[in-house]
Amino acid sequence: MNAHDTSIDLAAYFERIGFSGPARPAPTLDTLRALHLLHPQSIPFENLDVLIGRPVRLDIQSIQGKLVANQRGGYCYEHNLLFRSVLQTLGFRVRSFAARVLWGRDAADMPPRTHMLLLTDLDEGTFVTDVGFGGMTLSAPLALQTGLEQITPHGAFRLDDAGGEPPAFILQALVNGAWTSVYRFDLDPQYDADYEMANHFVSTYPQSIFLHNLLAARLAPGKRFALFNRRFSAHDEREGSDHRELRSVADLRRALENELGIRLPDSTGLDAALTRLP
Repeated sequence: MNAHDTSIDLAAYFERIGFSGPARPAPTLDTLRALHLLHPQSIPFENLDVLIGRPVRLDIQSIQGKLVANQRGGYCYEHNLLFRSVLQTLGFRVRSFAARVLWGRDAADMPPRTHMLLLTDLDEGTFVTDVGFGGMTLSAPLALQTGLEQITPHGAFRLDDAGGEPPAFILQALVNGAWTSVYRFDLDPQYDADYEMANHFVSTYPQSIFLHNLLAARLAPGKRFALFNRRFSAHDEREGSDHRELRSVADLRRALENELGIRLPDSTGLDAALTRLP
């Protein structure tokens, strides 16, 4: 995978996310905010390829073909490598990092670095840029400042100082009135080879959450949709959350296509994989 390959079809990407601005917008904070909001509302998070035994390819042509042309989704490496290439093509200065996922964990032990995120450097400062964290994906860049509650179109977030050298941070989200940790990252730069190794691990390791579970998510204006196995959740910023169990393959397919916005892969193994879900 070539770290400098930014051969992005900007017109196709902008059409995919519904961006109606200039054909080549300036690399400003306003542009970053606009793209960061539209991307996760149009391109869903999903792990269907891993679930049906297909390899996840991280070269930009494969990612662009899958997420843009074929109107699929993907997980963090696919989302953020695509977004990184778009930003670099537009002239943004973007750096790549890795995070340890804390969301949904009760264990005290330190998890591995399995999540990809970006930092974008602008005249206004440095911003956490991450369009690929499933149900808690950011819909806006966050200033790399600790102790500051930052309001996004989809809730409040903050960065806590986790200490260490290089400096480490914990991303937290305000959920039901309580600050909940999402992931921990430091400023140790990551390279594309690191993501290749991590991608291989999360897509093949027998105990990886992606291997035997269905995960899908998408944002909409004021809303979050998420599917974990058969449990579908819809959260409205004003009306709260609603949950339902999807028992049949037909129900799962409808949710994936309609609420999650995924063009399902043409695979004879998909229904079998959905049937096996716990």
